[in-house]
Amino acid sequence: MEDQQKMNELINEINAYNQQADLIRQQIELIQASIGEVDALSNTLDDLNGEKSVEAFVPVGAGSFIKGELKDTDEIIISIGAGYAIKKDAEGAKKIIAGQKKDLEDSLDKMLANLQQVTDILANLQGQAQQIQAAAQGSVTGY
Repeated sequence: MEDQQKMNELINEINAYNQQADLIRQQIELIQASIGEVDALSNTLDDLNGEKSVEAFVPVGAGSFIKGELKDTDEIIISIGAGYAIKKDAEGAKKIIAGQKKDLEDSLDKMLANLQQVTDILANLQGQAQQIQAAAQGSVTGY
């Protein structure tokens, strides 16, 4: 009976850690998507470098775009987080973007380390569960 109780506790722990690992994986995917967006922004700014006027498709909502002309491509309004944005020239915007990318990469590294820790704990718990199961099967077949 004690083995059954221990097995139930292990199963509950394994389920909790599996849920935690799933949440961490989702966070990793979101961070990776954000890094992709920052990279795309940086590439766009590089492409616009030195251009006075550029034709582009401008989003107007609901996944729709209108062809328009971007003028004065040296002034950029860039998000700095928490709903705030500032006006910067292209070089200033690139510095902010580089900082944002570094912060995202640091967060990604932490999330990957967290996932590894949870994965290690899961492997340990699953090993314990297998030992209890093998011992229980051995005692049943030992009659």
